[in-house]
Amino acid sequence: MWDYTDKVREHFLNPKNVGEVENPDGIGEVGSIACGDALKLTFRLGKDKKIAEARFKTFGCASAIASSSVLTEMIIGKTLEEVEKISNDDIAMALGGLPKEKIHCSVMGQEALEKAIAYYKGEPEKILEGEIICHCFNVTDVDIRRAVQEKGLTSLEDVTGYLKAGGGCGNCHEEILQIIQKSQGMTILEPKKPAAGMTNLQKIRKIEETLESEIKPALIRDGGNIELVDVDGNRVLVRLQGACATCSRSRITLKDHVEARLRTLVAHDLVVEEA
Repeated sequence: MWDYTDKVREHFLNPKNVGEVENPDGIGEVGSIACGDALKLTFRLGKDKKIAEARFKTFGCASAIASSSVLTEMIIGKTLEEVEKISNDDIAMALGGLPKEKIHCSVMGQEALEKAIAYYKGEPEKILEGEIICHCFNVTDVDIRRAVQEKGLTSLEDVTGYLKAGGGCGNCHEEILQIIQKSQGMTILEPKKPAAGMTNLQKIRKIEETLESEIKPALIRDGGNIELVDVDGNRVLVRLQGACATCSRSRITLKDHVEARLRTLVAHDLVVEEA
């Protein structure tokens, strides 16, 4: 259950300026409906060159609706020079804060605003810097590296929460983890293939060692834990404990953290399931 502020609840339950502006001066569209989050922002300038009307349409969660709604309130009555300075942190602060897993909703608002302003100015579509890592949300290695370094992100879950990268099909998870490790000056851990001649007992011991040294510490810090129940071939059966057992994101924890780390450090074909 996310811990939402009263301001987020208010903008989610009673969103302001929903819809599209007729004959808009600015149009900004970001995200992907196919992957779960999308936003279209439109605005119209008045004779005084200040934003007279702004509306939004979004396909997303409560935080996406609240971020879009408060953004329209923030920009109405302001000049383009003033709204160009609005950052995703400003949007989140206007809502009294967002759960870290939902910061990407405020980032989406800032990106839609940038695109709408660029549309008004007749500027060409911004060329993405670097190599696209998350194809679901068009997030590049440059975006991820910058967010990790500037925002102090330390895990795949952090990156997904901030940029949405890795929040779609999940095929980019290992690449994101490598970017995090490299940005933190860590040795890049390549996914391991099953060691030739590794017995089932050796595999179980390696899984136990990895759980103890690499996975449990992070879970314990968040009030949770994990117990190894059984290993059947490439299936690893575990039981989440403490806060992890009742967390609404337990499946994400299993796949994005536990399974990803075991695949990287033990064998690439392991599948983690809850017993």
